Formats: sequence, C-alpha cells, structure tokens
Amino acid sequence: MAWVSFRTIRTGLLAALCMAGSAFASAQAVDVSGVRLEPQINLAGKPLQLNGAGVRYRAVFRVYVAGLYLERPASSTEAVLGQAGPKRLAITMLRDIDSGELGKLFARGMEDNMDRRQFSRLIPGVMRMSQVFSDHKQLKAGESFVLDWIPGTGTVLTVKGKVEGEPFKEPEFFDALMRIWLGPKPADWQLKEALLGVKK
Repeated sequence: MAWVSFRTIRTGLLAALCMAGSAFASAQAVDVSGVRLEPQINLAGKPLQLNGAGVRYRAVFRVYVAGLYLERPASSTEAVLGQAGPKRLAITMLRDIDSGELGKLFARGMEDNMDRRQFSRLIPGVMRMSQVFSDHKQLKAGESFVLDWIPGTGTVLTVKGKVEGEPFKEPEFFDALMRIWLGPKPADWQLKEALLGVKK
C-alpha cells in the first residue's frame, strides 16, 4: 500500500514537472528577426499578452519589428480598437533610418486611413508627434519606441526609453495611430496580418 502511495506521488510529481516545463516553454520570449519580444508585459497595472508581431518591409528591406500587446486576443482591427483597456505597440528598428522622415510617414499613414474631417481634428497632435521624431534626427538599428494607450491618461510616446512630453489625451489619436498598421491602407499588409495573429 505504501509502495502504491509512493508511486502515485511520484507519478503526480512527474506530471506536475511536465506541466511546469510546458508552461515555462510557452512563456519564452518570441524572436522576430533577432528582436526579443516578451510574451506578456504589464501596463498600467494590467497584464497584456503579445497578440502578434512581424516585420515591416519596404521593398525588399527589413525596416523594423512591431509587436502588439492587448488584454485579450484580437484578430480584427475593430476588435483591437474596441478594447477599452491599456494597449501597446512596440517597435524596434532593424536598420538606421531618418526619424524625421519616419514621423512624416506616420502622419501620412494616419491621414490615409481616416476621414479628412476626423484627421483635421488631430492635426495638432500629429504635428507634435512629428516634431518629436524630427528632434531625434535618427533611429538606429536596435533602438526602439513604444506607443502606449493608458485609459484615463492617453497615448504615451516613449522613444529610446524616454517618455516624450505630455500624453496625447484623445482616444481617437491612439486609434488613428493603430490604423497606420491595422487600417484599410496599412503600411504593410503582411505586418497587419502578423499583428492580428492571422495565420495563413
């Protein structure tokens, strides 16, 4: 009877170790073109999961890696924008780029994916964001910036680990930013699918 009990304990222990090993493996960082992305982060006191990640290509060149973090999985633009909690888009450069030019491309991407009247209301924020990137002059390979939506605070822009100015308070501003990558005219269709976790 004692031997049976020991065997049961041993079997249970082995099962527990296997489960722990499986959980540990699933919690490993994701590697995208050499950029390490954590599977889970905390933002504004909430755990966010990596919804999807991919590479932005321009012609044949890899420009940056983007990762989208959400509270709940989302496979459509509407589902991403419809979530009320905190969100993060993290971008890490894969090549050196003129950050002023990048800021202009983001502004154009926002305009291309919005109604003109809606975009006109966001112009002051768009100009401020473009100025932030212009002030940095260049983003080098390995450097990153982060776009955080924090309810009650707004959109927080962090470049090279430093928060840039006051938050952009309008919820519409963060949604407009997300449409650069997730809108009807995304910067890169394959990246859009990757961020939404769409599997082919």
